[in-house]
Amino acid sequence: MNGLTKWRNRTAPTRRRDPFDLLQNEINRLFDRDLLDLGSEPALFDEGFTPAIDVSDNDDNVEIRCDLPGVKKDDIDISVSDNLLTIKGEKKDEKEEKEKAYYRRESWSGAFQRTVSLPDSVDPDKAKAEMKEGILHLTLPKKEEKKRTQIKVDVK
Repeated sequence: MNGLTKWRNRTAPTRRRDPFDLLQNEINRLFDRDLLDLGSEPALFDEGFTPAIDVSDNDDNVEIRCDLPGVKKDDIDISVSDNLLTIKGEKKDEKEEKEKAYYRRESWSGAFQRTVSLPDSVDPDKAKAEMKEGILHLTLPKKEEKKRTQIKVDVK
């Protein structure tokens, strides 16, 4: 195998991190969060399931794609207030299995919420939402006066 491997002195004593340092880092991270920080990893104060979300922008629309496998469209609530888009919902267990002992269970159920800051150019009154194969697609058109205009430059 070609490549570089980081050298570690295995005879040196390992330094244990102070649990209070870890807690302080998590508290700092909680207060430093930005509503547009979509790529953050789950951490100590994150609760439950957070659906994956993609936000894209083109000349006419802001488009949002949110992965919600197993969530029914009737269990989703979408709202916009003060340029904040909030997607709330709940995935319900199909049936409760109290007698079954799991070796491993990675499927999730329960409530979730995701909030994203939107640009001022979005017109939430004309928004469209579609749920297909576990993926929520939102199209938020831009206001006419806020759309980018192309200016043609004549060369003489």
